[in-house]
Amino acid sequence: MSLFALGINHQTAPVALRERVAFNDDAVAPALAGLHALPQVREVALLSTCNRTELYAVTDDDGSALVDWLATHPSESGDLRAYLYRHQDGDAVRHLFRVATGLDSLVLGEPQILGQVKHAWATARGAGTLGGQLDRLFQHAFVTAKRARTETRIGNSPVSVASVAVRLAQESFAQPSDSTVLLIGAGETIELAARHLAQARVKQLLVANRTYAHAQDLAARHGGVALPLDELDRHLFLADIVFSATAAREPVLSKAQVAAALATRRHRPMLLLDLAVPRDIAPDTATLKDAFLYTVDDLERSIEDNRRSRREAADEAEAIVDLQVARYVEALAAGTRNAPLKRLRARGESARAEVLAKAKQQLAAGQSPEAVLDFLAHTLTNRLLHAPTIALREAAISGDTDLMHAVDRLMHGAAADKDDDAADSAP
Repeated sequence: MSLFALGINHQTAPVALRERVAFNDDAVAPALAGLHALPQVREVALLSTCNRTELYAVTDDDGSALVDWLATHPSESGDLRAYLYRHQDGDAVRHLFRVATGLDSLVLGEPQILGQVKHAWATARGAGTLGGQLDRLFQHAFVTAKRARTETRIGNSPVSVASVAVRLAQESFAQPSDSTVLLIGAGETIELAARHLAQARVKQLLVANRTYAHAQDLAARHGGVALPLDELDRHLFLADIVFSATAAREPVLSKAQVAAALATRRHRPMLLLDLAVPRDIAPDTATLKDAFLYTVDDLERSIEDNRRSRREAADEAEAIVDLQVARYVEALAAGTRNAPLKRLRARGESARAEVLAKAKQQLAAGQSPEAVLDFLAHTLTNRLLHAPTIALREAAISGDTDLMHAVDRLMHGAAADKDDDAADSAP
């Protein structure tokens, strides 16, 4: 069995490709079921965010089944093999720990990713595709991320894609304090954008969402006005700045809608910040003269400034990740070495339970306690010594002295323990 981490992210694939293989919440459970049904896959979890889609799995092959599955899902995504990365065993452990810590994020140290990793873990556990090995791996990743955030400055002044987008707006022609801002969506990214806009003293805030009650809730918390998403065309012209981050598979704003809004605005410019993957705003909107469209990939320049300022803290966090990876791999190796002992004890416990149950049946049937005790001792001894006896006979015939010496050492240790017990009990 091997542990694998594979996928695509903002470093290996542009947003046009990432959006094709993004999974919304409703699609994750069926995807996990399909992956777990592959004969080579024992455990699997799926992490899908605006910047990455990744599989973490324990498999019986070299990971090829996972590559084939992800490279062609969804079916219309085409073959993405050229953009996929694959990490195995210790490298896979390191990758997850870096992801959870925010070291592999577009915004270095951004806080949202840890919650997204926890959500992926919880979803896999709920879907029944998370076994003991992946569960321990994710739990250790959470511990590593917490240590990195508490012991370094990588978590100071948390920065997110939403906050970088708001800062970009503040540095543009459309100052939030003098603008009407439209938020499309009501998830975590839009919630963060609303908070940053409130701190920037936005002039007017509009919130549109497919579920109107969610729009009302978000608008009420930040002093805004809620709009039904199906009324977007009627109000879009009011917006000087648009932030959009929904889970829609298709764009929620088309070029034609934006063009109509710009005409009503008499071509006063509009800043559009598309923070979703798949994208919410049709890419050809950027061809409109007075529409200034930015996607998550366009924020890279602003984010690089943040990356430089956090590099020292990131180096400290990397050291913590290295230490935690070494500890995890060491614990995993120890568990593997202890596997024969665990199997031996499990076999002994199984034999004990089976023979004890038969002994109780004999007592219930009225047999004498002495006869039942004799049966119990005789049968249990035979059960426990049957396999070792056969192995020793075969070793004697074949001349396998290593096995015979190993048994001598085991029996000597058992005898020494018995002598110690006797000495401890002597008056």
